[in-house]
Amino acid sequence: MTKFGLFILLLTIIACKEKSVPAIPILIDTDANNELDDQHALAYAFFNAETFDIKGITVNATFGGGDAAQQMVEAERVMQLCNVSGKYPLIKGATLNFDTLSTLITMDSFDGSEAVDFIISEVMKMAEQNQKLILVPIGKLTNIALALMKKPEIKEHIRIVWLGSNYPDPGEYNLENDIPAMNYILSLNVPFEMVTVSYGKLTGSDFVKVTPAIMEEKMKGKGPVDAPVNGRNGGTFTSFGDYSINLFSHIDLYGDPPSRALFDLVALAVTKNGSWGQKRTVKSPIMADSIWVTNDKINRDVIVWENFDRDAILEDFFKSVDEASKQ
Repeated sequence: MTKFGLFILLLTIIACKEKSVPAIPILIDTDANNELDDQHALAYAFFNAETFDIKGITVNATFGGGDAAQQMVEAERVMQLCNVSGKYPLIKGATLNFDTLSTLITMDSFDGSEAVDFIISEVMKMAEQNQKLILVPIGKLTNIALALMKKPEIKEHIRIVWLGSNYPDPGEYNLENDIPAMNYILSLNVPFEMVTVSYGKLTGSDFVKVTPAIMEEKMKGKGPVDAPVNGRNGGTFTSFGDYSINLFSHIDLYGDPPSRALFDLVALAVTKNGSWGQKRTVKSPIMADSIWVTNDKINRDVIVWENFDRDAILEDFFKSVDEASKQ
């Protein structure tokens, strides 16, 4: 074989290896109707179908956006605007919280049981293939905590990457929506990662902010769909990009210049590329009386994500939207 022929063969082998990289199996648990970051996180996942093997979307309800049924409506709207309606299962989960629902766990049906059973089923399918399913909750942790309570053995077959907490500081929206659910998960020896929020700091996902002007510039007309979709705030939309701009026009903005963080998007981004954040390990954290303490009853590590590469994450998001617009 000539040197040129060998060179071509090597290029072919490298190309084949790159194409054979398996997609990352994920299941997203979302409070889609809460504000606007869930919608962008879902779109990012849908527009990265070559990267993420999406097993399904489960929905829960947090303080904002109504009950689980209303959260479902928004999740379905985003699926329509991303041309994936019907492609992935969309399952309604809990409106109520862990302390109430944990007392009903032995019943055949309870608030959120459909999502709980779906999570268990998808995890066990992956277990049969000796693989782990990455659960990406971007709201409260109720559905996942209940799934772990109902079938504890799934903890051997999952990795949880949660957008939540201001660790080591108290507070944070997703956390405060169901602290007992988080504490239950932290009491188990299950792989758990916290993609921190850290309001007002440069270290958390709150740093990954965008202005309405940038969204107007980058998103207008991007991600077109064939049929108009009714928006949450009225009007109809024929692209996810235009809906994104509309969401930004109906939300409170903060900082100088006025902007809004795409918190939930960051959890998907670091799942795709771990170099877009820094992680450290902490020993057995748990929350007591709204303060982080060490749980002496269990010896386990938790990964804390922080110091995110805002420019790289936003560049990849906009690139994903651009690529979807070409299809």
